[in-house]
Amino acid sequence: MILSAASLGAVGLADPAHADPTAPDGSYSALQAQLDQAVRAYNDAKGRLDAAQQRQAQLAAQAQRTRIALVDLTQQANATVVAAYKGGRLTGIEAVLEGVSTGDFLDRATTLQVELHQQDRLLHDLSGTQDRYVRQLADIDTEVRTQQAAVAAMDQKRKDIEAALAAADSQPSAGFGAASASAAPAPRNPDGSWPKETCSVKDPTTSGCLTPRTLHALQEVRKAGFTRYVACWRQATWGEHPLGRACDFAAHPTGFLDAPATGDDKAYGDRLAAWLLANADRLAVLYVIWYRQIWLPATGWRTYHGDGTPAGDHLNHVHLSVQ
Repeated sequence: MILSAASLGAVGLADPAHADPTAPDGSYSALQAQLDQAVRAYNDAKGRLDAAQQRQAQLAAQAQRTRIALVDLTQQANATVVAAYKGGRLTGIEAVLEGVSTGDFLDRATTLQVELHQQDRLLHDLSGTQDRYVRQLADIDTEVRTQQAAVAAMDQKRKDIEAALAAADSQPSAGFGAASASAAPAPRNPDGSWPKETCSVKDPTTSGCLTPRTLHALQEVRKAGFTRYVACWRQATWGEHPLGRACDFAAHPTGFLDAPATGDDKAYGDRLAAWLLANADRLAVLYVIWYRQIWLPATGWRTYHGDGTPAGDHLNHVHLSVQ
């Protein structure tokens, strides 16, 4: 099966459990790689969609404020035009020339100059506000087109993911309840996609390395109160772990028992899996595997076919892969 884990035999307390899906011969599955690629593209498209929707909302609020200002300035400009038509600037100049004294003449000239300046400023503001409103409407149209492209990309990648899951004979499943989002969001690109990262920071759980985003996810998991044994990086020729993009969270406090989690350990794994899902958008979750089920952003929980061992079936640990 594509969504399966290699048999490891007995797993010691201090040893990380295999968590990456593998092909029946133990090699990393080509279809699983296709699935990973599709999920990454789906996550990036969703990020772009969310960012575009947020920008559209901000632009719409700005455009509404600009429209109100435009209406007010237009009314003021109309009133100025009417006043100029009835009296005209020539009338104002004649009024200045009617002054008897020098002081009176200067006062009237100053008043006329102020009025002319105010009129010019009003017309300038009106023109600038009109231009700004047109630009804001155009920007909104751009964000709408970005959303449409993102939705189309998500639909296509969802089909790719469903095809890969169908090939693996993975069916929809119930999952593990719900939780509230509490993790601090990992940094994104300006367009909402996830930056490319390498295994460049120290893994605090092993002697290896992690991507900055995986380390952030690990730290947020611990902040949320999930502090039992965990192992992330490990040497391998396939999968997410050697790339520093995955962690295995033991259900038992001291490590990976060679037995299915039960009682409090099972409840711990259920809570952790639910919390990871609630924070998937914040942590760039690629997939989560727990208790013979796998969660992917585009499809939700699906059945997971392991190798019959507690490690291979993910009965003793929660696996997290981060984009």
